[in-house]
Amino acid sequence: KLFDKILLMEIVDNNFLRQFETKVGGGLAIIEYSVQERKIFLTKIFVPEIKSKDEFSEKFISEVLEIIRDRNISVVPTAAIITKFIRKNRKYKSLLPVGIRI
Repeated sequence: KLFDKILLMEIVDNNFLRQFETKVGGGLAIIEYSVQERKIFLTKIFVPEIKSKDEFSEKFISEVLEIIRDRNISVVPTAAIITKFIRKNRKYKSLLPVGIRI
């Protein structure tokens, strides 16, 4: 059941609070960011306590990175979980700015 909801994830970019948001398990999962010179710094991730939290987090990060890819800007992950995700999923390394290695 939860996986079905993950596949139907609707992510909102809340510019005012500078965070990507999606509803999950009656709560709100967020990835906070800041933007500077065509780079988006992913600074924090918060996912409420749910079953399959790790699986959900990976899907959420992946979806947010796809949104960023569509905007054609670079990503600088400062949250450890996001850095680890990009390291594990090499297809997102192309989103890193020149000179940034993780």
